[in-house]
Amino acid sequence: MPTGVHKLPHCPKGVGGTPRFRLGRGYESASTPRRQRRNTLMELGLIGLGKMGGNMRERIRRAGHTVIGYDRNPDLADVHSLEELVGKLKGPRVVWVMVPAGAPTQSTIDELAELLQPGDVVVDGGNSRWTDDEKHAEELAAKGIGFVDCGVSGGVWGLQNGYALMYGGDAENVAKVQPIFDALKPEGDRGAVHAGKVGAGHFAKMVHNGIEYAMMQAYAEGWELLEKVDSVTDVREVFRSWQEGTVIRSWLLDLAVNALDEDEHLEKLRGYAQDSGEGRWTVEAAIDNAVPLPAITASLFARFSSRQDDSPQMKMIAALRNQFGGHAVEKAE
Repeated sequence: MPTGVHKLPHCPKGVGGTPRFRLGRGYESASTPRRQRRNTLMELGLIGLGKMGGNMRERIRRAGHTVIGYDRNPDLADVHSLEELVGKLKGPRVVWVMVPAGAPTQSTIDELAELLQPGDVVVDGGNSRWTDDEKHAEELAAKGIGFVDCGVSGGVWGLQNGYALMYGGDAENVAKVQPIFDALKPEGDRGAVHAGKVGAGHFAKMVHNGIEYAMMQAYAEGWELLEKVDSVTDVREVFRSWQEGTVIRSWLLDLAVNALDEDEHLEKLRGYAQDSGEGRWTVEAAIDNAVPLPAITASLFARFSSRQDDSPQMKMIAALRNQFGGHAVEKAE
């Protein structure tokens, strides 16, 4: 580890409160001590074992739960098909989907709808648009299958630090998944929330990502200005000095320092940053609800500018996305 690199702080911590629920022996509630609730072990089917899903499987297993994972890559999978996955789970089943939003999620839920039984629950933990959640919930409810949407934040650091979770759905369905939420979330009293009804989890995660866009953009603009002037001779150490005692210290700032320790002037990166879609959805939701979001909107448009030139600001955005989420970067030519 380079000199001066700080250990990254833990993500926010918490637990999503839910009403009473039944899991094997008797009823438990959100007020039941976490240690006691963790003793309620369960089985989970997990679909999608990429960067996020694979680490989530490991963290859930470390908590003592049984996870049966499926992925199109047979080297990652525990089973060879969704049918085999469902067949290995005892009812009532909980199946968590971690695949790309849109058609991949839709086709997975369509197949699960034909395989699962009434009383089972599907959790969509990917980055689906919240408007899709209501459709999926209705499709599954027609077969007696529950649905919970869950926004998951934590990136490549989630295995170590825990994942911030925002979930939506009926209390009865959330309760069936609660031990898994408890296993995934960070230690402590924060970091997870039952945000509301179906769609609330992904809507909350969408807004979270919109805020993330704006925060990264602010750091990137400040970094470019510092790099531009002759009077500042050590921009990296200026950023490092902000990590303690300032009002702008944050996990993103720590990640920025990490990136600068690896490549002090980000000369190895091309100034190009992709947008995952949630920034666009946030701006669209703001328009639909007449809520002004000038900072988030400007940060989204700045991503578009990266596709025209080798933007210095986008080098920092690209570096930050790679640091917290393992997102691919384009190397400078």
